[in-house]
Amino acid sequence: VSTMDAKASSGGEEEASGMRSKTLGESSRLGEINRRQAIRIAYLIAALDLSFLFMQFGVMPYLAKSLGLDSVGFGYLQTTFGVLQLVGGPIFGRFADQFGTRAALILSSASASAFFLLMSISTSIPLLFLSRLPTVFMHGLPAAQKVITDLATPSQRADALGKLGLCFGIGVITGSALGGVLSTKFGIFVPTYVGLVGNLINTMIAMFWIPLPAKPKSDHRATEHGNVFSIREILHLMKFPGVMEVFIIKVFAGLPIGLFLIMFSIISMDFFGLEAVESGYLMTYFGVLQMVVQGLVIGKLTNHCTERTLLRLSVFVFAGVGLGMALMRTVWHYCIVAVPLVFAFSMLATITDSILTKAVPSSDTGTMLGICASVQPLTRTMGPTVGGVLYKQFGVSSFGYLQLIVSIGLFVYLIKRKIPLTEMKSQ
Repeated sequence: VSTMDAKASSGGEEEASGMRSKTLGESSRLGEINRRQAIRIAYLIAALDLSFLFMQFGVMPYLAKSLGLDSVGFGYLQTTFGVLQLVGGPIFGRFADQFGTRAALILSSASASAFFLLMSISTSIPLLFLSRLPTVFMHGLPAAQKVITDLATPSQRADALGKLGLCFGIGVITGSALGGVLSTKFGIFVPTYVGLVGNLINTMIAMFWIPLPAKPKSDHRATEHGNVFSIREILHLMKFPGVMEVFIIKVFAGLPIGLFLIMFSIISMDFFGLEAVESGYLMTYFGVLQMVVQGLVIGKLTNHCTERTLLRLSVFVFAGVGLGMALMRTVWHYCIVAVPLVFAFSMLATITDSILTKAVPSSDTGTMLGICASVQPLTRTMGPTVGGVLYKQFGVSSFGYLQLIVSIGLFVYLIKRKIPLTEMKSQ
């Protein structure tokens, strides 16, 4: 009887073990489905956020002009925006690390709602400057990147981050077109109303569709008692192996071309002789290129090449872009140069973000993404001054020659120095 009982007990344990394994398998599959859904929702929020952002970029010069703001005043307005984004990026990243991606997305969308609300009632220049204040926490793209870095596996991270470029392309095309149509047909303030409603919808989407524990709670323990505004904690990340070197490359590799793009509205009129409508077509062309490169090219390259190779490739292509820009004379030349330009910019941004978030603890990925997000505002802040001097004193070709020199220097540095990278190749 005891032998039969033992067999029955053993059979029961095997059955229970099988049930547990089946339950764990189903739970794992359910978790994977939920992760994929959350990532898709993050893509949706990013696409909407960028569409509204580019919509106001197109409308803002006309709104400022209607309020009597001259070109110098408009430069101050843009600088204010750049400084606030520069300061807010790392702080927003720390907030995301401590309170989670859902809270970060809600904060970003709510700040964007406040921005469009203030912009919609801007009947004077002081109110227009006041509307810039909420932009300190308007970081929809880094928040979406945070969702992806938390939920995607390290080997899939570069590909998943690269697909955000599709959202960027959609934002450029949709936002620019929508802003022009709405402001022309219905009035200068209508795009601000659309942006307000759209960001309120984004806030609701983040509240109900982004999972609360975007990563295991244990990952948050290192930062949950820290100060969101701690500069020491933010700068501490630069001491991890390879972080400072890769970040410096991220800042300087595309800086000369970044200065050129900041000045492009003036260059398009003076150098290329384009009208406003033609400039709009050129922006659409850039948006399509961005979508093609990020959606079709970068993902495949990250699956077959190491991140070290792709980092070197992006810097090498930047050198070719610099040479092309130094020699270009017409807008058609620029359209040709734009292809490798978009590739190099997209590849550099995706690979450096992937490398840097892998180089720091998972509890600090938000802060690292916030630091990465501060690169563009830094360029935007110094761009009008430095870019203006380069353009007036040395002409358009100076941007190309500077880009060529910087890229050759960085490429030689990458070849000679072995920068430690955590993840070498995507699977």
